[in-house]
Amino acid sequence: MNVILLEKIGKLGEIGDTASVKSGYARNFLFPQGKAIPATKENLAEFEQRKAELMAAHNEKVAIAQGRAGKVNGAKLTIEVNASDEGKLFGSVGTRDIADALNAQTGSDLQKSEVLMPHGVIRDLGEYELQLDLGYDVTADISVSVVGLQSAAGVDADGSIIEEIDEAEAAAAEEAQQSEAAEAAAEEAEDEKPAADA
Repeated sequence: MNVILLEKIGKLGEIGDTASVKSGYARNFLFPQGKAIPATKENLAEFEQRKAELMAAHNEKVAIAQGRAGKVNGAKLTIEVNASDEGKLFGSVGTRDIADALNAQTGSDLQKSEVLMPHGVIRDLGEYELQLDLGYDVTADISVSVVGLQSAAGVDADGSIIEEIDEAEAAAAEEAQQSEAAEAAAEEAEDEKPAADA
């Protein structure tokens, strides 16, 4: 299907170019989003009349997208998540998590659909370089550092968790006291038996 592009689209071409695309792509994506119109004689004639107006509107949108890119380009995000000792996440970090964190950090208005994750969601701790597609052929690069949640427990020099050890020791001490008390009670009961017999 031949279409007239109303904005610059990656590999398809510049504004005003005619491009041959699959009909499903045109009907489901290009036409609903106002990125293209069918390449009919009437549309070609109308496009020529409105070309200057469409170019000006397109340039304005490109400038807005570039402004948005300037806000987030080069941003370094740190996202804390629950993870196993092996670095595997309990869950994952997806486009929504990244968009929300970036918006909170930079005051931007990023949509989750603008975060490109070609390899799927993040399931491991580590550093990731991601790209944002802000439309109109404008992109921005960000760094995402996915780190394990820092627990409230302190960590000893040998890497053991202090609070957990203290709790375990306290529980063991309490258990020992209870068993001692039980033994003492049993001994008392034994001592009282002969007295009762006599």
